Amino acid sequence: MKNEDLAQKIMTEYGERTGLLSAGKTEPRRYLWTDAFAVCNYIALARLHGQDSPDLAARLVDQVHEVLGRRRPDDPRQGRLSGLEDQEGRQHPTAGGLRIGKKMPERRLKESFDESLEWERDGQYYHYLTKWMHALCCFGSYTNNTQYLHWAAELAERGHAAFSYGAADGSRRLYWKMSIDLSRPQVSSMGHHDPLDGLITCVEITGLCALLRAPGCRDLADPTSDLADMCRGVNWATTDPLGLGTLLADAWRLAQFLPLTGEPPLPGLLTDMLEAAVRGLSVYARDKALHLPAAYRLAFRELGLAIGLQAIPRIESLARRNPDIFPGGPGPALLLAEFKQYQPLQEQILHFWLNKENREVPAWTEHADINMVMLATCLVPDGFLDIQTKTENRVQPEI
Repeated sequence: MKNEDLAQKIMTEYGERTGLLSAGKTEPRRYLWTDAFAVCNYIALARLHGQDSPDLAARLVDQVHEVLGRRRPDDPRQGRLSGLEDQEGRQHPTAGGLRIGKKMPERRLKESFDESLEWERDGQYYHYLTKWMHALCCFGSYTNNTQYLHWAAELAERGHAAFSYGAADGSRRLYWKMSIDLSRPQVSSMGHHDPLDGLITCVEITGLCALLRAPGCRDLADPTSDLADMCRGVNWATTDPLGLGTLLADAWRLAQFLPLTGEPPLPGLLTDMLEAAVRGLSVYARDKALHLPAAYRLAFRELGLAIGLQAIPRIESLARRNPDIFPGGPGPALLLAEFKQYQPLQEQILHFWLNKENREVPAWTEHADINMVMLATCLVPDGFLDIQTKTENRVQPEI
């Protein structure tokens, strides 16, 4: 079966299973991270079929805003997280942020902290919000509908105001998890790549608003500057496969806008990110994790790396056509060449999880939605990785 046919099959099943394609038969089951990738997958499939308007992506965006932009059904307080009435709330669906979509309710104000339970509790994650902002950017740019960029910018502004704070040492930081109403932190530690993800997302939103001439788009200069300060001098290296994949995908997101903006938000940021990714991959490739049986592996984390590795040839292609994105001589070309030895990991991961037997273990079935959607992203990565517009200025280079 061709990659796009299998991805289509996966995304149809996902839509039916989670209440997107079975309205009235299945209660909508929305989860922000998975749905962000799903929106991008529906865009990719629409592009392959020559459709200008990806209806399923639009339907999913609306459903996420209606479900995750509201209080949980088991919460006595009902209504939109923003506190807005329905008519105004539909015009500003991201003004109060968006819930994660976890099964368990959030930890109550005076309830004791339990780290293991916190993974299962609802709330708001910063790095989930940035994924949704990216999905809105992908949809808005593909359809040339700047309303989605406004919603992404509104979410960026609200999210930064809620998650950022001044630490005791005078530095600025981000909470990892907030309560559903964004009134208090649920987990105070900061995710390693959260400031970087936020910074690049602000660059993406600002760049697209300028490219598409979105009237009245929110000024994200202050959040961008704040996040840039958080990112200054940070070592981004990680050996976590999902973290590595996100780092590579973020590097490509940044690279796509450098020819348009002319300057990175921090000097040498793109090179720093790629150097960190090479260091992390050198360690991860020596690990035996990819030789373990399926029962001991988390597919969505590995698939995140397989998606990110597909950003490397895109960066190489762009660098050949726009060498200014890498100032400083031949060093970047040598750096990009170092990734060649790790490219086979992408096919290795993909082939492993395409094996039906490996998708029958509890480690897969317990996370079936996120695993299947990210497997589809790995098969048709264009919707997630590449920003395309209907203007003459294509952000995506020819690969």
